[in-house]
Formats: sequence, C-alpha cells, structure tokens
Amino acid sequence: MTLLSVGGLGKYYGAELIFENLSFQVARGDKVALVGVNGAGKSTLLKIIAGIETPDTGQVALARGTRVAYLAQEVRFSGDRTLWEEMEAALADLRELESAITALEPLIADTAAPGWEQAMERYGELSARFEHMGGYEVEPRIKRTLQGLGFHESQYHQRLAQFSGGQKTRAALAATLLSDPDLLLLDEPTNHLDMQALEWLEQFLRSWDGTLIVISHDRYFLDRVTRRTLEIAFGRLEDYPAPYNKYLELKAERMERRLKEFQAQQEFIARTEEFIRRYKAGQRAREAKGREKRLERLKRDQALERPREQAKLRLFMDSKLRSGELVLALDGLVVGYPGDRRQDSDPRVLLRADGLEIHRGERVALLGPNGAGKTTLLRTLIGELKPLQGQPRLGHKVQISYYAQGHDVLNWNATVLEELTRVSPSLGEPAARNLLGRFLFSGDDVFKRVGDLSGGERSRVALAQLTLLPGNLLVLDEPTNHLDIGAREALEGVLKEYPGSILFVSHDRYFIDALADKVWNVEHGRVREYLGGYSDFVAAREASSAPSPRDAGSQPETAGGPRGGSAAAAEKAATAHPSALVTGASSPEDRQRKKRLAALEAEVALLEQELTRLKADLEQASTAQDVKRVTALGTQYAELETLLAAKYAQWEQLAA
Repeated sequence: MTLLSVGGLGKYYGAELIFENLSFQVARGDKVALVGVNGAGKSTLLKIIAGIETPDTGQVALARGTRVAYLAQEVRFSGDRTLWEEMEAALADLRELESAITALEPLIADTAAPGWEQAMERYGELSARFEHMGGYEVEPRIKRTLQGLGFHESQYHQRLAQFSGGQKTRAALAATLLSDPDLLLLDEPTNHLDMQALEWLEQFLRSWDGTLIVISHDRYFLDRVTRRTLEIAFGRLEDYPAPYNKYLELKAERMERRLKEFQAQQEFIARTEEFIRRYKAGQRAREAKGREKRLERLKRDQALERPREQAKLRLFMDSKLRSGELVLALDGLVVGYPGDRRQDSDPRVLLRADGLEIHRGERVALLGPNGAGKTTLLRTLIGELKPLQGQPRLGHKVQISYYAQGHDVLNWNATVLEELTRVSPSLGEPAARNLLGRFLFSGDDVFKRVGDLSGGERSRVALAQLTLLPGNLLVLDEPTNHLDIGAREALEGVLKEYPGSILFVSHDRYFIDALADKVWNVEHGRVREYLGGYSDFVAAREASSAPSPRDAGSQPETAGGPRGGSAAAAEKAATAHPSALVTGASSPEDRQRKKRLAALEAEVALLEQELTRLKADLEQASTAQDVKRVTALGTQYAELETLLAAKYAQWEQLAA
C-alpha cells in the first residue's frame, strides 16, 4: 500500500534551482535512504514532505490518517521542560486516548443507561488501540529509549535548557521515536551518537514496523537499516531498490550503460553529419536531406546527456619526515582534569592507558562512549593538557599534526585563503588557490569568512591545512564529521596511502573498517587494544562475552541479545582462540562462526520474549475461560518451545 506519493516536485531558493520534477512513491513499511552531496536538497525535500516548507511546483500526497514525525539536524526546544516531561509530551496521543477511555468508564458502569452497547463497543476499540500503542508500558518505553540513547537516570529530571547541543539532539531523537508515527523522517540522526547508541538505534529501526526516510552520511548505518536508496544529484532524483553498498554497484552499472549509450549516439550523429556534408549537393542529396531532418528531430527530442559526476575532493598527504620504528608509547598514563585546591576537589580521572604502542605506519582507531575521555587523551598527547600521572613517550623524530573536532585551530574571522597562508606563509596566493580548488573552493569562495562557512566547508578548510603540516603522526579527532559520503571516501583513500602513522577518533564504523589496523577501546576507564578494524573488534568483543542460551531463563535481560552466560563456553573459547579474545585476531572462518553465534543469540532472545508474551496471554485467556483462545495460544506456545530448543542445540554445536 502506498503511504507517500511525491509528484513533479520542484524547489527554488531565489533564482537558484535546488531540484525539479522529483517523483517517487513510498510504500508502507519501506526503509528508504536519501543520499546526495551536501547542498543537493535532501533536507529541503524532507521538510517539504513534513509540511514545513512548500514546493514551487508539484505536490506531496499522504495516505489518509498518516501521522508524520520529523527530526531536523538543528534541534530547538520551546518552554522549560525536563527531559522526562519532553518524553511524556511526545506521547500526547496516548494521553488523549487514555482521557477518552476514562471518560467512557462512567457510561459503561451503568448497564441500564441508554447507549450502553455503543459506549461499550467504543470503549473496547479505544482500549485495544491503547494497548496496541503501548499505553500500559509508557514508563518502561521511555526508560528503554532514553537509556538506549545514552541518558542516565540522573538526567531524567534535568531541564533541557541545561543540556549540551549533542544531548538536545539525542533528546529530540528519543521524543521522535517515542511518538511512534506512521512515517518517520530523520535528518542525520546519527550525529552526536556514540557506538552503543548507534547500535541501539539501528536495532530499533530494523525491528520497527513503520515507514522510514532517513538522511545519513553513515554508510554502515544505511546498509544495516535501509533497503532502498534515493539519490538527489544535479537537481534530479534517481531510485535504486537496494541499500547503500548495493546502490553503489547499481549506480556504477547505470552510469556505465548511459555513457555507452551517449557515446553510441554521438558516434551516430558524427557519421550522419559526415554523410550529410558529403552528399548534400550530390546525387544522394534527397537522402542526405532526409537524414538531416531525422537528425534534427533526434537532437531536439531524443538527445542524450553525457552522464555527469559530482566534483570530488582531490586530497594528497605526504610525510617526508621518517620516524623511528616506535612512534608512541603509553605507559602508566592517567588522563583527566586536576582538582581545584581552593574548592578542595579531587582530580577527575577519565581514563588510564598502559602498555600501548603505535609503530611506524600503523593506523589506530580510538573508540569509546561519549564522555569517556577520547578527546582529552588526544589533547594530552599534543601537549594541550597535562597528564594526571605518567607521560606519553614519542619516538625518534616523531612530529604530531592535529585535527580538532570543533575546528578550534581555525580563526573564524579570517578568510579561507588567509587561513591557508597562515599555516604556510611561503605558499603564495596562486598555489593556495590551486590547493583550495582541490578542496572544492573555487572563485570567490576563497574570500568567504571561516565563521560564515557550513560545518562541511570548515572541515574541508581544516583538512586543507592538515595537508600543509610537516608531521608524521596524524592525530585526528572526528575527521569525518560534517563531510558527505564522497568526501569521506576521498579522505579514506588518501589516509590509506599516508606513509606516516595515524591515531584517530571516529564514530564512522565504515571509515574505521576501511582504515584501522587496530582499535583502542575505552572500557570502564581503561584503554584496551584489539587487532583489526571495527568488524574484528565487534567479533572479539562478542567472543569474550559469549553468553549461553541455556542460562537465559534465570538471568536479567540485556540489550545485546540472549540473557545469561556460560563460563565453560567462554573458557573453552578462550582456550581455543586466546588471541581472538584479547586482540581480535582470528581466521575468516572463525569470524563467520562468531557472527552466526551472535545471530543465533539474537534469535533466541526474540523467541524468549515472544514466549513470555504468549504466557501472559495464556494466563489472561484462562482467567477469562476462553477455551478457543487458550487452545490456539497453547499450540503457538508449543511450536515456539520446539523452535527454541532447536536454536539452543544449534548454539551449543557452534559454541563447541
């Protein structure tokens, strides 16, 4: 069933065309990615669908009764609500339904009252809707959502005005998800989320049965959540029935086919023009004139455009300064903030790093929850902050080049050109303009004030500066923030070829997988090392916890899948593959086995939840003496128990 229909949509900002003649349909339950370079019009399209902006041409049609929720990139809260109050406000529909049910209760209490049957029927309908919408578990729903997105109970009754920008964005995302709309429109929902919150959001959206259109530069997220990709490019829309990675393949095939068709048509035109030129005044003049008319019609009505590709960043980074084999060593390092003697406060310890090394040419990803101390560690390494204990040790001839997450190194009052020549005074304006052109700054763009640039443009200025610095150890704090997918891919490519060493913080799991040789993960205030990229890190983390479904019934539920754990299984796994548990080094077959184990654990958790629900339904049916329903539910319960036993057996076979 079609939920959303968009036809002939066009939008201008002043005289600038953003897009034209966009047409597509979205079926109920679709999960759609909206992609394109920064400035292509993705956010504008979402705002038009949400009814916030109006198109200049075309129309948007929603199925009758469709509830739409929209999450913008920039979040503003009105009023002075607490976090919990804002979540309750998102459930206003439920509160209205509850009020309607309460209003009917006096009417159904008197069975002799006129209209009792109609009131009872209405009461049943509203009660069923209330239950279906989760009305009887509002508080647990709010808690699950807030905890999943990284909020602690101590923050539930804190005023939203006191929150940081990132916290407000996460609060708005929580409220949007709780509203449980039919059509969910998300504009960069993964901004400000750490890995744990990202994984929770992915699982939520994958299991949610509503309709989703999402803008994101997180390719890993798009691959796991969406099943269809809409691309806006050069003011037009292309539809691909696939998630992100498959979309790339389909797009390449489509571009290659169109280029061949264009080239074939150009060759035909050239041959025809040559025939006309040669025979127009000769014996075959009539034939030549006929071909000329057909050629004119072809050029007017059927001419193909040469397929266009977006301009790409052309990055180049080199390091002529060769370091020693050991680049960085962290032994007994304690990172945090010193206490205030005047207020008699103790030092605030964020993390401890011990026995960690980076060697020449290694690329290390630093991971951990928001607030774990990742940026503080980087600022300690570059000398901005003093360690509470120990000292980072740099190797022979090691020189650090630093990329700051908030672009703190940029002078916001300077022009783009001035910022580049400030870093390298000997560069000269012609060379600086040429370099900026490779970072997509052309013409008068180089005279824009840094403070007036978008986040993506400032990121490109900071990256351009980075290419001019002479270091051989790149320390990068969220270098992919604000970059579109094309820019991220360009950055990946150049960093792969970089001859020096790299330590970087990123929440872009695709970027980490493409680049990292090993992972430093902040766990309970300590940094632990895993070999490989993000996928290897996840496999090693799952293997080290290795829960057993057999113990599931007696253990509390966790967000990660089946409940409980098997010490014997974990011990056996540690004996068989000790390197996998410590560093993540394992064979492809072993990693595949671990992925299958994780999938089975997830299936077991879902089956157990369903059995719990059926058990409650059975108890209700028994109390109501509904024999027919008890029989049907009993059959379902027995089938699920059989299936669960089979899953247990598969898990034990794989774990062994």
